[in-house]
Amino acid sequence: MKAVIYARFSSDRQREESIEGQIRECTEYAQRQGITVVGEYIDRAKSAAKDIDKRENFLRMIRDSNKHLFEIVLVWKLDRFSRSRYDSAHYKAALKKNGVKVVSATEHIAEGPEGIILESMLEGMAEYYSAELSEKIHRGQRENALKGKNNGGGVPLGYVLNKETQRLEVDPLMAPVVREIYKRYAAGDTVREIVGDLNRRGIKTSRGRAFTMSSFNALLKNRKYIGEYRYQDVVIPGGVPAIVPEDIFNRVQAKMDKNKRAPARTKADDDFLLTTKLFCGKCGRMMVGDSGTSHTGAKHYYYKCGSAKRKTGCDKKAVKKQWIEDVVVQQTMQIVVDGPLMERITDRLLSLQGEENHDLKLLESRLADTEKGISNMLDAIQAGIITASTKQRLAELEAEKEELEQQIIENRIQHPVLSREQISFFLDQFKRTDVTDKEQRQRLIDSFVNAVYVYEDKIVFTFNYKGGAKTISLDDIQGSDLDAECPPI
Repeated sequence: MKAVIYARFSSDRQREESIEGQIRECTEYAQRQGITVVGEYIDRAKSAAKDIDKRENFLRMIRDSNKHLFEIVLVWKLDRFSRSRYDSAHYKAALKKNGVKVVSATEHIAEGPEGIILESMLEGMAEYYSAELSEKIHRGQRENALKGKNNGGGVPLGYVLNKETQRLEVDPLMAPVVREIYKRYAAGDTVREIVGDLNRRGIKTSRGRAFTMSSFNALLKNRKYIGEYRYQDVVIPGGVPAIVPEDIFNRVQAKMDKNKRAPARTKADDDFLLTTKLFCGKCGRMMVGDSGTSHTGAKHYYYKCGSAKRKTGCDKKAVKKQWIEDVVVQQTMQIVVDGPLMERITDRLLSLQGEENHDLKLLESRLADTEKGISNMLDAIQAGIITASTKQRLAELEAEKEELEQQIIENRIQHPVLSREQISFFLDQFKRTDVTDKEQRQRLIDSFVNAVYVYEDKIVFTFNYKGGAKTISLDDIQGSDLDAECPPI
């Protein structure tokens, strides 16, 4: 009789060697029984309990049984064929129709009714084992999740996996890149602009590849960056170290939601100076620019809570555009003319210069790795290992070193270390801001304003410096028309 061997290993602690062992025992069994083996079908790292459609060679074997080239499918154990009683019965019936039967090389199953019962029992045990294994794996992964341990999958950009503790840790080189991406997107840069800039600077993804626009959606929505560990129904705040401040993360989510609902940016949008910075004090949603026409035909511009605009629960009144922008510019100018405060900001900027140049740190790290590679190649050459490949690799490393050194020089030229006098001079220019000029107003807001929350009776400002929070009541604002009637929605 002629037979084919079907061998399979799944990913549950089995390795490639198990295939060799299955084939060896099946071959020995065939020799003892006088069976001629005419072929092999092998599936690697494929589960027998689910996704049978992914077992390509198993299905090819079933199709090939139509050719009547073999009468036996020889397996090491019946669970190699299937761990599902339904699948086992289905495909055995298909083989039987073509005159083929399944034989186990290591399980003695008698012919007749008793053999059928035994075979059914073995298949049932295999299915039970598979279900139990799945439950154990799920239980183990859930326990891992509760302990904040990694459950597999890719490691997000900005983290490294500690193999001993199986926990994510902050990558000191790439975490600043993640923060930069979030801050730039929240400040108004497009994904295309950010991707292009990162690639021009030679920064790579965690897989060593160039950045693409398609990968940014997941990156900008990953809640691990605010320290949240999530696995199925397990959610642990603080389960991983945070990289991105929560307020910036929330602003990014709001901006992504806004961009999703409004695919085209109009000229009017560019005129709203507080876009992505103005928030509803009642519900916390971003307030977006809008306009309306009164019964007289006059055009009115205002900011409206995103929830109130979509009528999803908030009833916050709209805020007139010109009035709120004037208030924000006025409050920001008070910072600029505050001498002691600007001195403190100068001190902070002076200390931050070295911390902020993360590109330079990345380039210097890559240069160190390249120099180490060159040193290793030279050691190999001194040891007498001189081949065409080593010469070529050494030349590549030398060229890479030269390019990195040039990039480091260019980076230092583009990002010089400023003196206190230079920083003070730069900040002092804001005192001369023409508050009637739109571009200068925008520059002032972008530089100093982090977020503005508008309540019914007060406005809360958060500025871009440590401790930069300020609350003012509407009574303190002379000539306030915040509660004035707004255009219809």
